[in-house]
Amino acid sequence: MIPDNTHSGFNESLAWTSDAPIGLAVDRAQGPFLYLEDGSRVIDMISGIAVSSVGHRHPAVISAIREQIDRHLHVMVYGEFVQRNQADYAAELTAALPEGLDSVYFTMTGTEANEGALKLAKKATGRTRMIGFRNSYHGDTHGSLSVTGRDVYRDPFLPLLPDVDFLPFDDVDALKAIDERVACVITEPIQGEGGIIVPSDAWHRALRERCTEVGAVLIFDEIQAGFGRTGSLFAFEQFGVQPDVITLAKAMAGGMPLGAFVASRELMAAFRNDPPLSHVTTFGGHPVSCAAARATLRVLQEENLPERAKWIESVVRQRLKHPAIVEIRGRGAMLGMLLDDAERTARAVATCLENGVLLGWTLHSNNLVRIAPPLTIGEPVLIEALDAILDALQQS
Repeated sequence: MIPDNTHSGFNESLAWTSDAPIGLAVDRAQGPFLYLEDGSRVIDMISGIAVSSVGHRHPAVISAIREQIDRHLHVMVYGEFVQRNQADYAAELTAALPEGLDSVYFTMTGTEANEGALKLAKKATGRTRMIGFRNSYHGDTHGSLSVTGRDVYRDPFLPLLPDVDFLPFDDVDALKAIDERVACVITEPIQGEGGIIVPSDAWHRALRERCTEVGAVLIFDEIQAGFGRTGSLFAFEQFGVQPDVITLAKAMAGGMPLGAFVASRELMAAFRNDPPLSHVTTFGGHPVSCAAARATLRVLQEENLPERAKWIESVVRQRLKHPAIVEIRGRGAMLGMLLDDAERTARAVATCLENGVLLGWTLHSNNLVRIAPPLTIGEPVLIEALDAILDALQQS
């Protein structure tokens, strides 16, 4: 299979940020499959980077979208009109979260959610210092990039936000640097682009305790880890701690654009005064996206997809045995296959694509292959994809 990037609009008019786009010409998608314009079929083992957790075009999601577009599209900027799907989804989402995470601010994307969470922490505390972690990833807008712990992405855009410090990830002793000047600490409960790194329960507990001690707002970026991908509806549930703010996006709306940050009503009230409208958005919580998100949440719960994520992990770990595989990292269907050599990794990923299986890297590693299929993937298709990976490793 040769990627098709011969479309003039793609080549000449669309802005790229990759120096070598994959270039697949997608005609349609369904379930775990991408169907290309040349008639071939690809098994999507990265879910649009952890977006299509309920599969492409899940019938319940499509039905909800169709029903909403027959009612209305955008009618007013965020938070001024009562829009049924927006309001109902906020209630349903907070019902799935613990007490203290009961007020939702909807955005369009994950990086917007992180921007809002950072602003909320500064506004609520009156402090300016922010803490991130090395090798973290929180998005590419200025504020989110400012707390992303990877210099190769930050350096071209310096100066970014001031008063940001980075600590080593999963290092309990380093948490002493969090003091009374800190407005917020932002972390991924499981680092995604940093290499699918799962920190210890002890580190999570120590982080929570330190933030509580000094009055810093603890933000969990679950943009990639949320909505069942790690084996629980939200990843923080596995570590016995609760953040003050959680940021969400990616798998939230079954393939439609939607993000959110969720906090307590008391914390979120900081945006209502001095001045009012301290944070606004035009398209956040778009009614069509919220309709899709309501359907997606129901599918995740009714089909028990967090448990399916655990099953996917068990199959992957049992099946992927090869001398070139150094380690399988992660939890649930948020996994990384670490290989022994970068060139072998590139060859294996390319061979898999030629044989109809789409894989990808994380941003920070050239020998860690992302494995994040839709949570709805069936066993025969999953086995087919994993066997294709093993065959590619043999050939590489």
